[in-house]
Amino acid sequence: MRICLFCLAGIAPGKHNLKDPRLDQVDQLVEAQKKAHAQVEVVEEKELLTCDAILTNHTALSDLLMKDLDFVETRLERGAAGAEKAVLEKLAEALISEKAVCAAGLSAEEVAAISAHNFYSSKPVVVAEDSELATPDALLVRAFAASGFISFLTVGGKENRAWPIRTGLTAWEAAGTIQTNMILAIAFAESIGIFALVIALLLKFV
Repeated sequence: MRICLFCLAGIAPGKHNLKDPRLDQVDQLVEAQKKAHAQVEVVEEKELLTCDAILTNHTALSDLLMKDLDFVETRLERGAAGAEKAVLEKLAEALISEKAVCAAGLSAEEVAAISAHNFYSSKPVVVAEDSELATPDALLVRAFAASGFISFLTVGGKENRAWPIRTGLTAWEAAGTIQTNMILAIAFAESIGIFALVIALLLKFV
């Protein structure tokens, strides 16, 4: 996944390992040739519209939301009508109250009514406390989880690895997002009693 920094210093752009204690524990229990952490890619502000999540601070949050509010007000002034107008008015109220678009509580129908527009804060917006900037690794782990991602662990063989996947996927779906033939591998693991161990370690970031 890609996390965009908005007016936030102290974290270098590029790929960062996510420290997962579960992976460390598994690596002590299951022999493998190497250990591979899940990673996030930190990107700059020019990627605001294409990233998976935004990481900012309290001071800059208003500036981020103002970008969306300016667009909403301009669209309303130009004659938005019907369902689109109703949703934009709802978004304006949320943004004025410093709620991101993603936190405005839109229904599927409301999202469809504004699907032609791109909003900066339609993706998860994670607000960092000043104290968290001293521990950027921990901050990125929190941003990862708050953005709706978890780590899927695969163990044994060439590597013990944590894979980033979206929250809510079943083990079968998670395997499919990594590699289609992993579904067959999981079925085999189940037949020899390893599957329960894998599932116990999959679903929650500790």
